[in-house]
Amino acid sequence: MMKVGLIGLGAMGTGMARRLAQAGLLSTLWNRTESKAVALAAELGVVACPNPAALARESDLIVICVSADADVLEVLEAMREGLEQGKIIVDTSTIGVDTVLQAAERAADSGAWYIDAPVSGGKEGAHAGTLVMMVGGDGAAIDRAMPALAAMGRKVVRMGDSGQGQAAKAVNQVMCAGINQAVCEALAFGQALGLDMDTTIGVLSAGAAGNWFLDHRGATMLLGSFEPGFKCALHYKDLAICRRMLDELGVASPVVEMTLKHYQRLLDQGHGEEDISALYRLKQAMFALGNKRSL
Repeated sequence: MMKVGLIGLGAMGTGMARRLAQAGLLSTLWNRTESKAVALAAELGVVACPNPAALARESDLIVICVSADADVLEVLEAMREGLEQGKIIVDTSTIGVDTVLQAAERAADSGAWYIDAPVSGGKEGAHAGTLVMMVGGDGAAIDRAMPALAAMGRKVVRMGDSGQGQAAKAVNQVMCAGINQAVCEALAFGQALGLDMDTTIGVLSAGAAGNWFLDHRGATMLLGSFEPGFKCALHYKDLAICRRMLDELGVASPVVEMTLKHYQRLLDQGHGEEDISALYRLKQAMFALGNKRSL
């Protein structure tokens, strides 16, 4: 049986760990905050390792779930002494393609395989094992990793070579930004028109405007509840990556630029740790002020 270690126990990583444990694959955990790893390891009946190198040494496959490019490279360096020929690294973080290529080269220096496997589906998807995984890397390594990938996701698709998983995730993040903008603005519009919003969400969800974000965040944002499924600060980070990729193509995306501007405003107001549906705060204010100028 494949032995899987997991590094990074945020909201997403914790859900992934539980799904891997349920599949009988998880053997080790490591987290920067040690107490969190110790508590979850005790719950799941696995080992909390003292450092990433120890985890890599004890694992056939290592899942990484951290927040940023620098974190991924730091973790890779920290596990280097535990890597060897044939081990597989599955990185579910959202990072730049250039960082993926660096990470893949560093892993290869130790004889290991590196797979970029960013995910979509939020905290709910991680806990339910219904994530969509956009995977880049060597096909044979991905095939070997499939039991672990399938334990975490309902749809796992190889997009191409290293970096292509992150390219697909960038497209996903731009689309999510547009959906967030449209749903939050439309619901604030409906509220300003005096509609019964529960009825409105119900009918819209059944028609052409129906979407996951409306179904899962529509009612909560109307209540002023923005418990994070996906944090504003993280989507801001992801869209900054998308902007760099767009710059390389010589294109400025209105959706990306506007959403970055709005998220920066939310971060400045102290809402960076809230769900991206907190954008509704700005849309409500726009209608309350009767603001005819572009946000």
